[in-house]
Amino acid sequence: MFGINDIPKFFLAFFLVLPIISFVHEAGHVFFAWLMGGKNIKVTIGSGKVLFRLGILEVRKYYFWYGLCTFDNLRRNERIANILIFSGGALFNAIAAGAVIYLVEHQVLEAGILTYQFTYFSLYYVFFALLPMPYPDGNDSDGKVILDLIRNKAGVKTYRVQWSQEKKQWCVLDHDRNLIKAFDHEKEALDKAQEEAQQNRPSRLLNSKSGKETEVQNYPKVPL
Repeated sequence: MFGINDIPKFFLAFFLVLPIISFVHEAGHVFFAWLMGGKNIKVTIGSGKVLFRLGILEVRKYYFWYGLCTFDNLRRNERIANILIFSGGALFNAIAAGAVIYLVEHQVLEAGILTYQFTYFSLYYVFFALLPMPYPDGNDSDGKVILDLIRNKAGVKTYRVQWSQEKKQWCVLDHDRNLIKAFDHEKEALDKAQEEAQQNRPSRLLNSKSGKETEVQNYPKVPL
């Protein structure tokens, strides 16, 4: 039963152990995103106002709550690459928990509240990350994204920038080739198309400037 003596343990888990586990989880996503050629990789730990940035790491005011990894333009954007990226967080949590258990059993680390909480909450992270379910904010768990990828139901949207001879303008088209907006300059059209594609991940941006469609950028679904 939870008692008064357990309150310090709760704060230890909430303000120290969980943020470390969250960082390990995001590191797993980052590793495979980097391995698959991802660009503009960024890791966010916490929510609220930004406290500081260090390289690809961004730590926010409520550092003990929430974690996110974003990246663009995978060089290897096949299903298996995305499955590895979304599995990476849970995999790193499982490896970290297994390593701590091994070190405790071999008396390299001393068994205590920190090792217990780290192992317990790491496995907690693994379970809930891989449980295939939608979240209230509209995102999906890693497990649901992986399941959709296995079933080939990723639903990647394609946005296009295309020159219209009739309009004499650069047109931004949605996935169904409906006109979103037309511009006099190609750069303006590309900027608008990138904005639309980023807001509707997973997506691809194609340009037909050369007479054939070439991929400008892709925006994979964001791991949590």
